[in-house]
Amino acid sequence: MKHLSIKLSAIAMATLMAMGCNNNENTASVSCSLSGAGATFPEPFYSMAFDNYATKSGNTVNYGGIGSGGGVRNLKDMIVDFAGSDAYLSDDEMAEMEPVVHVPTCMGAVVLGVNLPEVKEVRLSGEVVADIFAGKITKWNDARVCALNPLTKLPNKAIVPVFRSDGSGTTFVFTTYLSQVNEAWSRTYGAAKSVDFPVGQAAKGNPGVASVVSQTPYSIGYIGSEYAFAQQLPMAVMQNARGEFVSPSVESISAAAKGDLPSDTRTMITNSDAKGSYPISCFTWLIVYQEQHYADRSIDQAKATVDLLKFMLSDANQQAAPLVGYAPLPKSMVKTSLENIKKITYDGQSL
Repeated sequence: MKHLSIKLSAIAMATLMAMGCNNNENTASVSCSLSGAGATFPEPFYSMAFDNYATKSGNTVNYGGIGSGGGVRNLKDMIVDFAGSDAYLSDDEMAEMEPVVHVPTCMGAVVLGVNLPEVKEVRLSGEVVADIFAGKITKWNDARVCALNPLTKLPNKAIVPVFRSDGSGTTFVFTTYLSQVNEAWSRTYGAAKSVDFPVGQAAKGNPGVASVVSQTPYSIGYIGSEYAFAQQLPMAVMQNARGEFVSPSVESISAAAKGDLPSDTRTMITNSDAKGSYPISCFTWLIVYQEQHYADRSIDQAKATVDLLKFMLSDANQQAAPLVGYAPLPKSMVKTSLENIKKITYDGQSL
């Protein structure tokens, strides 16, 4: 797979935007270079999708995996064409910007990667995970962990929690779930892209957390599911709202999206009570300005952005998502999102 993901500084992104679109002498058409930044969680899917889009359209997409918080900041500063985020913008965040459109691209999950040399499988609940990351449960053979694993001999070893050092949508999804299932966590830490974790080790990005967990015996870290799949990290089996113990998979992630979804697609599906659902499942979004004429962007660049969004929702791209460990969007959300894309304009005119 050709990886288009690159780390882009604000200056580099501004340069890419300045490049904009160019006439292609061979095809007499206009080719564009689009730039985006944000969530690391969907990067493997985006690398594949942006590569396929470039082959199909002739437009290149350069994406910097700098975390959801960084991507949203770059969009706010109007130096990218789109931001990638695992967390939808809050009403307060949206009030600080020009109107935006959220376009979901796929579904995934936040998993608990674990490094337990003596144990093949460990079961955990949201309540227990919250208390581990709050520093209230410090040993793997704590009575509450053992109660969830009555047939497993757990080691008398200190737990090493690993968390994100950067502002991230993965952290937002994870802490949203902990806030839903643990009242003390909700009161003390809440749900946010950045949280002051009281114990553990920090690492940057999903790749960083996955790397630390894989190299640190007796650690546990929250990671975008694809990174755990790619590194073949053991993952905790999580108890969902129905009391079922469920492993993360394309099927269990998809199960979490059943039910009505809001028209603006800003919703969380953590702690779903659907049968067979993995409890820390989530959507991830590309976020763009509704009015595309900003920062000297051309109409061709705006049209290419809309074309990219439609490609991300296409049947072919959605059906490819499981190839890299993600779940496709529900058909209802694809339909809603295509309607939302119609709201995108250039100088007030629909694209």
